[in-house]
Amino acid sequence: MEQSIRTQPPGPRPRPPAGGPGREAAVPGPAGPRDAVAARPPRLRPTGGGPALAARLRRRLGGAGGAGGRRPGPPTRLTGVGTGVLSVVGTLGFALLDRLLFGGLGVLFGLGFVFVCFQTAVRVRLADLPAAPIAGPLSFALALALLGPVAMSGLVGHLLALCSGLAVRAGWLFCGTGLAAAIVGARFVAQRRIRRSR
Repeated sequence: MEQSIRTQPPGPRPRPPAGGPGREAAVPGPAGPRDAVAARPPRLRPTGGGPALAARLRRRLGGAGGAGGRRPGPPTRLTGVGTGVLSVVGTLGFALLDRLLFGGLGVLFGLGFVFVCFQTAVRVRLADLPAAPIAGPLSFALALALLGPVAMSGLVGHLLALCSGLAVRAGWLFCGTGLAAAIVGARFVAQRRIRRSR
């Protein structure tokens, strides 16, 4: 007994290799929760899909100038100077077109002036609301002075032609100016109510 203990080398006993005869066979039994988790096949994670892919597509479409390229937010507004320029250019353009097509300033010029007044009143920013009803009559008078019919030559003839043109076309002048003033007044009242509600 003492001899067998002495001849045995010190240290832990060597374990049999995996799969060898010394390995005990696994006893089948009820699988626990850990075994069920380990037995599940690994899930494949999508690469580049889902929200990330949708965001990339939106950026590319927006950069390409597609329908998704419009940025949300309030529309761009005109300043006071921009409102005056738009009013003068639009009124002169309709006056020139009416003169080229019909030989004078008639219905087309009046309708064009009303349309320009509407656009300037809608597009002007809140800080420059009075610019719309002021720019309309000035551009109307400028169009009459430059493209209206003149009976007499000289400065006096131009002044008389301007006064007579304003008198004859006063209906279009008041219609466009009144429309711009009404829109501007409605926008001002609506803005004050919004500020009070806050």
